[in-house]
Amino acid sequence: MVGKEIKKETLLGLHTKREEDFGKWYSQVVTAAELIEYYDISGCYILRPHAYGMWESIQRFLDGEIKKLGVQNSYFPCFVSQKALTAEKDHVEGFAAEVAWVTKSGNSDLEEPIAVRPTSETVMYPIFSSWIRSHRDLPMKLNQWCNVVRWEFSNPTPFIRSREFLWQEGHTAFASKAEADVEVRCILDLYQRVYEELLCVPVIQGVKSEKEKFAGGLYTTTVEAFVPATGRGIQGATSHCLGQNFAKMFQIEFESEQGEKKMVWQNSWGMTTRTIGVMIMVHGDNKGLVLPPRIAPVQLVVIPIPNQKLSEADTLRLKEGAAKMHATLTEAGVRAKLDDRENYTPGWKYNHWELKGVPLRCEYGPRDMENNTCVLVRRDTGEKTPVAIADLFSKAQQLMDKMQKDMLAKATAERNANVATVLEWKDFTPALNEKKMVLTPWCEEPESEDEVKKKSKEESPEGGGAKTLCIPFEQPPLPEGTKCFITGKPAKSWCLWGRSY
Repeated sequence: MVGKEIKKETLLGLHTKREEDFGKWYSQVVTAAELIEYYDISGCYILRPHAYGMWESIQRFLDGEIKKLGVQNSYFPCFVSQKALTAEKDHVEGFAAEVAWVTKSGNSDLEEPIAVRPTSETVMYPIFSSWIRSHRDLPMKLNQWCNVVRWEFSNPTPFIRSREFLWQEGHTAFASKAEADVEVRCILDLYQRVYEELLCVPVIQGVKSEKEKFAGGLYTTTVEAFVPATGRGIQGATSHCLGQNFAKMFQIEFESEQGEKKMVWQNSWGMTTRTIGVMIMVHGDNKGLVLPPRIAPVQLVVIPIPNQKLSEADTLRLKEGAAKMHATLTEAGVRAKLDDRENYTPGWKYNHWELKGVPLRCEYGPRDMENNTCVLVRRDTGEKTPVAIADLFSKAQQLMDKMQKDMLAKATAERNANVATVLEWKDFTPALNEKKMVLTPWCEEPESEDEVKKKSKEESPEGGGAKTLCIPFEQPPLPEGTKCFITGKPAKSWCLWGRSY
């Protein structure tokens, strides 16, 4: 290291603490950790390799699981004709403000504006009507991995709320509602597995209220996550039963085994790069990202720690030992990285890889070299574990498995501690102001949802109004005669409310 320029360490890291200004902290961490780069069009972001690697892990898992269900991948154009987009009235009204339109080609006006897909129901279903003729053509199960554009919004936030984002969208058609209902829940279970098994983020499954369901659909199911730092819920992914609305609009009919003409039953379901933002918000700390091992593009970084007292031969031996550990881990399937750069100090490297959220750090110094050991350091807890080099792979695997479980357990306990059960209106807004989600008995009337949003906003203008997050599938007992917390009418279910992203 003699004669090498040592990089300054003062510019690395975050300048804002998570607990002081969460929004500013989040903006810093997604750029400092090299996840995104801002673009010159507001609401559009460049996904850097570290972020895209996480999306690829989600893709690999989800793509493999949906293929087990008989879903096939396809690709449809990103443009929608005005006629197709406006065919389903409720659907187009739900997306009208967000649709981006192409109106020119060069200097010439197009004869008819063409929409950029906000979602692909109206792109795909006119084609479904020509592909589906008989009961033998069913079920039809298609998925596409693509981008969509939703233009009109305020306060863009990387991963959470952007004008263009990546997602998968599944579109399926069945002969019966019963088959469609089964698939809706099956897909929702997969979305829960992505959040909990990969991202270590606990979610609550439920059905959306009539007011919050997908525009033009029959009903919408959801997995809802929670960000304790802000006390806000966030929709994780949705699985919709569309019923027969779109089948009627686009004449998607089949001939049954009895020779009758029938309309298909349809579902659509999607998960986006929002998943990454939710994970960052739930797990990140004042050092940067904290990535669960299963989603981390780099799971372990090997950092040799030379010093100036070492001879040239011993320095070379230290480097070779670190390189051998890296090679062994990589061959065993660990996504490992060797950081043997000489123009950065070990301390700088520790901070750099902590900022990027790498789950395990392997420290290897002169004393370790003499003892054939190394030290593994967990990113989430900072816990250090001395390990014999011969046991490095097995011990790293054990620690990563434990870290995956511990991170989900910690996030689940924190989420559960922030759900308040409220029976009367007087306790509702105070619970919101304590950064909690609120579980209440509810009459399910759409007008009452508007009333809750209005009153909670009036009582806490800075915090903002609350809305329904979902009616959870797992319902506590609802004693007969229980009244709705806002209207006093008979309650039909327990509903989860909250401020949300």
